[in-house]
Amino acid sequence: MASKFVGETRRRSEGEEKALAIIRQSLKTNRMEHSEGTLFDGGRRHIFVVFGSSGDLAKKKIYPTLWWLYRDGLLPERTHFFGYARSKLTVAELKVKCAPYMKCRPDEEQLLEDFWRLNEYVAGGYDNVDDFRRLNAAMAKVEDGKSSNRLYYLALPPTVFNPVTVHVKETCFDRHGDGWDRVIIEKPFGRDAATSEELSNHLAQLFREDQIYRIDHYLGKEMVQNLMTIRFGNRIFSPTWNNSNVASVLITFKEPFGTEGRGGYFDEFGIIRDVMQNHLVQILSLVAMEKPVSCHPDDIRDEKVKVLKAIPALSVDDVVLGQYVGNPDAPAGDEATKGYLDDPTVPPGSKTPTYALAVLRINNERWDGVPFILRCGKPSMSAKLKYGFSITTFREIFSRGSQSAMNWSFVCNPVRLSTSK
Repeated sequence: MASKFVGETRRRSEGEEKALAIIRQSLKTNRMEHSEGTLFDGGRRHIFVVFGSSGDLAKKKIYPTLWWLYRDGLLPERTHFFGYARSKLTVAELKVKCAPYMKCRPDEEQLLEDFWRLNEYVAGGYDNVDDFRRLNAAMAKVEDGKSSNRLYYLALPPTVFNPVTVHVKETCFDRHGDGWDRVIIEKPFGRDAATSEELSNHLAQLFREDQIYRIDHYLGKEMVQNLMTIRFGNRIFSPTWNNSNVASVLITFKEPFGTEGRGGYFDEFGIIRDVMQNHLVQILSLVAMEKPVSCHPDDIRDEKVKVLKAIPALSVDDVVLGQYVGNPDAPAGDEATKGYLDDPTVPPGSKTPTYALAVLRINNERWDGVPFILRCGKPSMSAKLKYGFSITTFREIFSRGSQSAMNWSFVCNPVRLSTSK
């Protein structure tokens, strides 16, 4: 039976509506490769739980995205949302925290109210099993004795992944009916190789592999999602995407704000763990990988892994680190006057980098000799994720190609393609 989708009354342009109709149809017909059946079953309730719902990631990214999906009719009709965090909040207070990031036109205000009416909030500790039982009881009340699908999103620091997943498994998975359960693990996935492996082993003891989603939310950006199309479906780029034509690749991440009171979290990880080893390395692997056998996730993953295995270890000479300081010329009282160490949540004398540049090389036939430059930092004058190529020759594109270098830049926010000579 075809699913019903919410939020289809919003007025949109003809092009928008056609695009959304195609997406809705694909969701209605797409089947998961597991025995539980269709991904969006309109006859079954879906529950989306956000752990860490009072945090920065939740208010800036997760809740706005859930709202946009709801608004555009891309969620099953019977979807309910639960927030869980240590902060003692009400849904009304959570709504206020998220309000600056919930883009809403005047004709969508009632729809936004409808979205928030589908939300509930449970305050509890991450190491208290009784609090998780209260969460499960609240979800069971909404389910009203009927089968449902549950998805748990861990927007949390990795230090609490272990107790949260243990308690979720113990209190929320053992249900009657044939509904499925999924756990989404948000980066950073551990602090280093040892803790990452430890977390993987821990999750493997609790869940099947098909129940675990390890997510990097930057892969959801439109330009990043279109990378494979640009690479393998474009007659201009596909034959020239190699060391015969590309002199260097630069991948840049900029954030327009500092720590803003989040120094305790940021200082534990730094800009490399927070941004470079996940967001930027993921994009590098998509840019550099060979064409996969198919678009199946396993085939794409295999090609990305091949790229990562071909990257030799970095030396100190390949890395530049820095930490932002206050600008003495900025207007009095402006945030720009404050440096990283001026944040009271940052430990005094911290050496944690807020800027990093690393030059990576890929030892394979396609990219031998081409430096991949990863660069990230905060704060900057703009928010932007950008990857660019310095192209040395266009003989393969034009019969009388110029020998002078050209630069191609792909900017993910906003999405645009630009060239400069």
